[in-house]
Amino acid sequence: MRIARLLGAILGTTLLTTTAVLTQPAVAASKGSTSLDGTALRDALDAVHEAGMYGVFSSVRDGDERWTGAAGVADVDTGRPVTPGMRQRVGSISKTFTAVGLLQQAERGRIRLDAPVSDYLPDLIPGERGRQITVRMLLNHTSGIGDYIAGAFPSLTQGSTASLDEERFRSVRPRELVRLGLAAPATGTPGSVPGTYSNTNYVVAGLLLEKVTGQKASTYLTRHVIDRAGLRHTYLPRTPYIKGPHPRMYESFYGLIDPPRDYSVYDMSWAYTAGSVVSTTDDLNRFYRALLGGKLVGAAFLDEMTRTVPVSGMDYGLGIYALDLPCGRFWGHDGAVFGAGTIALSSRDGKRQMAVAQNLMKYQELDENGVPRVHPIDNALGAYVVGALCPAEAGAASPEARRERLTRLPRIDDSPLTGGVPAV
Repeated sequence: MRIARLLGAILGTTLLTTTAVLTQPAVAASKGSTSLDGTALRDALDAVHEAGMYGVFSSVRDGDERWTGAAGVADVDTGRPVTPGMRQRVGSISKTFTAVGLLQQAERGRIRLDAPVSDYLPDLIPGERGRQITVRMLLNHTSGIGDYIAGAFPSLTQGSTASLDEERFRSVRPRELVRLGLAAPATGTPGSVPGTYSNTNYVVAGLLLEKVTGQKASTYLTRHVIDRAGLRHTYLPRTPYIKGPHPRMYESFYGLIDPPRDYSVYDMSWAYTAGSVVSTTDDLNRFYRALLGGKLVGAAFLDEMTRTVPVSGMDYGLGIYALDLPCGRFWGHDGAVFGAGTIALSSRDGKRQMAVAQNLMKYQELDENGVPRVHPIDNALGAYVVGALCPAEAGAASPEARRERLTRLPRIDDSPLTGGVPAV
């Protein structure tokens, strides 16, 4: 799942480049675009791999033009190359899908965004808390409910990754995840701003979706969000295995797992509707284009969705956040699960889009305070994102300006071991 902390993204420090492992050239799947500079995109994607990322793949769109590329390896042991159309666990990008499902129900009058959760799930959040927390507060992370991740993977708070392996094939019910989240310290009073990012909110949202539709959340989201958006390679998994071509997904956990271990086979019930979706970078661009184009929810509820509040350093709406780059404001989400990270961003009109995925996570070292140090991968990935979405500005800016702009980008890594655990 994605990490709740997007602050402190990519700092403009100068770092030595690490040596890439098993170098493979970038592969471009489309050529001849007049609005996309395939050479620049390919070089920037290569730079991410050369900085130390095992494998990285991406899809970029500008209107009707599309570029896809990949660099590096899907399997460190065999050298199998990563390819542009591979499936990936996209973590908290799942939250946008879940939010769309609930907004569709609001559009039909089955729920009200400002109604208490207890109106629909009276036994889930006990007492006054359940009467104070509204549907909107779940979706914009202002409920004050803590995160369940520490309870689900207790060793992570003790500087150990043992839980990751012990729980690989565990099946956990969503109500148990909610129980763990409610048992965690509250992050604030319901409705207080700024909010605090918590995966528990989106587990409750999934249970709410099941209650008002009478269907499993996975069934509803498949039929009314994934299929409606025309996505061909996106699904919520039923088994620990990923269907179709995909990379191995390597987790380092800041050096605690050395060498990094493959977690591509994993029971994702721990992520539920907060972060279990599998997709491709091209499908993610298609999804956000359909959403922002009004094909999944109408204009009124799209306006609700893009009304932001400050949440853990983000301008967060309802399952989507806004990010200001040199050439304008972009919308989307990022996500991370063990071994896999993904970022998807789109202009508000859906014309310019970028989605990028990686298969090595928490490769950074921790400083004396337990905070991840900026790695050359971070700078290279940030440069790729800016160049893909703002090519003119990225090319014209001075090195100092480019470094300053990278500080605005989301950073896919987890909360430090000393004081927190990963938040999807």
